[in-house]
Amino acid sequence: MIHPPLLEGLSATTVQTSRLNTHIISAGPENGDPVIFIHGNGASARSFEELLTALPGRFRGIALDLRGYGRSEAAPVDATRGVRDFSDDLHALIETLDLPRPHLVGWSLGGSTAMQYAIDFPNDVASLTLIAPGSPYGFGGTHDLDGTPNNPEFSGTGAGLTNPEFLQRLQDGDRSEESPVSPRNVVRGWFNPPFRPPREDVWVDELLRMTVGPDHFPGDSTPSSFWPGVAPGARGVNNALSPKYYNLSSFAQITPRPPVLWARGDADMLISDKSTRDVAILGMMGLFPDWPGPEIYPPQPMVSQTQAVLDRYQANGGVYREIVFAECGHAPHVEKPEEFQAALFAFLDEAATAAS
Repeated sequence: MIHPPLLEGLSATTVQTSRLNTHIISAGPENGDPVIFIHGNGASARSFEELLTALPGRFRGIALDLRGYGRSEAAPVDATRGVRDFSDDLHALIETLDLPRPHLVGWSLGGSTAMQYAIDFPNDVASLTLIAPGSPYGFGGTHDLDGTPNNPEFSGTGAGLTNPEFLQRLQDGDRSEESPVSPRNVVRGWFNPPFRPPREDVWVDELLRMTVGPDHFPGDSTPSSFWPGVAPGARGVNNALSPKYYNLSSFAQITPRPPVLWARGDADMLISDKSTRDVAILGMMGLFPDWPGPEIYPPQPMVSQTQAVLDRYQANGGVYREIVFAECGHAPHVEKPEEFQAALFAFLDEAATAAS
């Protein structure tokens, strides 16, 4: 039993695939066009509940918990594969459920997973919706539109900079708001103030369910001779997002080319050309010591890198549409539900009609 209960009209089950036990939340008719929702780092399938309940009747919505999140099996993450562990898990779920070409909707880490899936299985994607996805060149440690590394050790990326107090509060099950890095305040940081998500306690509960450790979140780390003195290890989700292992720029060359909807908020402080989670920005702001300056360790232009790859995708014959939501943070589907749903449902209907 899930507490607090799921919204009316939703059902939950665990599916045993060839790779792991995957927990899913579903809505809509079993013979509907499948739409798979993939959550972000620290969240779960429950972040899509409101969206699932609003899905038009021609679609079957399925939101999954990635490995180590929500109620799915806490299998380890091999960071040297980038996000392919998550993408391969998704492929195993699609095969087990015997789904025809699904529409993929990925938020943040889920957007990265959806892009990786499209790279590996381009014939199996009807459309792709990317909600505030990470840069195709990973998180941190690169510059320019081609994702050039700041140094050969990819320092300042991966698990090593995760706040130890936050990790301790996760392990303690802390639900307070007494610290800036309490799980509750971390959740609030995903949104543009003063917005807070409906049923905030559910979001906190799901963050606290995340598996913590060197094989999971955030992963292991190693020292670096370059500023800020730490480099990614080989295990865990945050290392999987390091540009040492993660590069989705080949998305621009895939064939066939599903239509893409790219949705983001203009006040997103996590995935941004000036992300407050980028150690270079923290150094520039004087919040991280001994920053060597923009010539040696410049900030990562995350959004611009995504746009550059999508522009190449379009130049190669693909189609993408960008929607930017005003006064919106990292989760447009939650912060601007009516506007987002109108855009998504129109896009899905158009893509489903073209595919039929």
